[in-house]
Amino acid sequence: MRGSVRALVGASIAAIAVLAAFALAGCGTGAPSAPLPAPGDAAAMAREQQAFVEALAPRRPGRPVIAVLALNEGTEMTDLLLPHAVLQRADVAEVRIVAPARGRVKLYPALQVDGAQDFAGFDRAHPSGADYVIVPAMEPEDAPAVAAWLRQQAQRGARVIGVCSGARVVGGAGLLDGRRFTGHWYDRRTLLRRHPGASYVPNQRYVADRGVATTTGITASVPTMLALVEAIGSREKARALAGELGVDAWSPAHDSAPFGLDAGRIGSYLLNKAAFWRDERWQVEVRDGSDDVALALAADAWSRTGHVRVEAASASGGPVRLRSGLVLAAQAADDRSPRLPLSPSLKPVQQLDRTLCEIAGRYGDARREWVMQEMEYPAQGTVCTG
Repeated sequence: MRGSVRALVGASIAAIAVLAAFALAGCGTGAPSAPLPAPGDAAAMAREQQAFVEALAPRRPGRPVIAVLALNEGTEMTDLLLPHAVLQRADVAEVRIVAPARGRVKLYPALQVDGAQDFAGFDRAHPSGADYVIVPAMEPEDAPAVAAWLRQQAQRGARVIGVCSGARVVGGAGLLDGRRFTGHWYDRRTLLRRHPGASYVPNQRYVADRGVATTTGITASVPTMLALVEAIGSREKARALAGELGVDAWSPAHDSAPFGLDAGRIGSYLLNKAAFWRDERWQVEVRDGSDDVALALAADAWSRTGHVRVEAASASGGPVRLRSGLVLAAQAADDRSPRLPLSPSLKPVQQLDRTLCEIAGRYGDARREWVMQEMEYPAQGTVCTG
């Protein structure tokens, strides 16, 4: 038995090494398709922010309809929960999660939610289509039903916003061809290879081009949704919401250079992925009214350490309704499982900063840095003490 485990581990590490080498060759920090603008050019970023807001201003009268697209089998947790929660909290639009089938959506790397509307039901309720479609990362990324529905919505006039690796889904629907785009650093070369007429834009957390917007990695959904709230509502509405989230601004400014796989990070990547046998089962305590955004950011970060599997637990042992109104599946608490630390006194982005410090304290600075890489989070000025 022990020999079999060693053989399995060895085979897994070898396979991961091949994948990591491929990633380093294909998704590293090589030259983008255009010269790098200065990431500290505040005036240029102010213009880009205003251009994004103007590009996403409502085109139709009445209250906008926003569809947060999902795949029932697997949708990235923060990509879905954060946009849905922020837009619901802003109260500037009708917001719906829409998937091929109604009901449950399995999120990764953790949690499950109920309440998705199916494509047919949405189309009956909104025959002229959505005003906006938010597209999270999905697994698999090439579901034909998703691509067909997304194309249909774009043809009906919806503005499409691909969050993080949702850019792959947007591209699969034929909506990146010939456009400027950004995306998670890991996807850059894949997107350029698949869409040779498209142009990658570095050093910006969000970009809009002719009705299609894209963002960098997971945490870019914070400034992007605030910019969308400004476009639909007002700058004052976005500013108030930014304060609730724990951020000062929602500029697209971003330094792309620190993000990518290099020789120094490959070792950490291999150890991270090869540590599968050390996974711990953690529970996060949830109740009616729990904050979707703080929950998503913290659970996402801990899950990406490679050591923690996060499950939701409630006092009743059943589902709870989050602050946004979304229903989160939960199970009975298990006193033997460690608890994922959440502080109700912290704003959501402050909770992420705290979580990253806790990760460093438990697993070391290298693991914290890797989680920040995966979430493409700069955490400027964050200092871990104590």
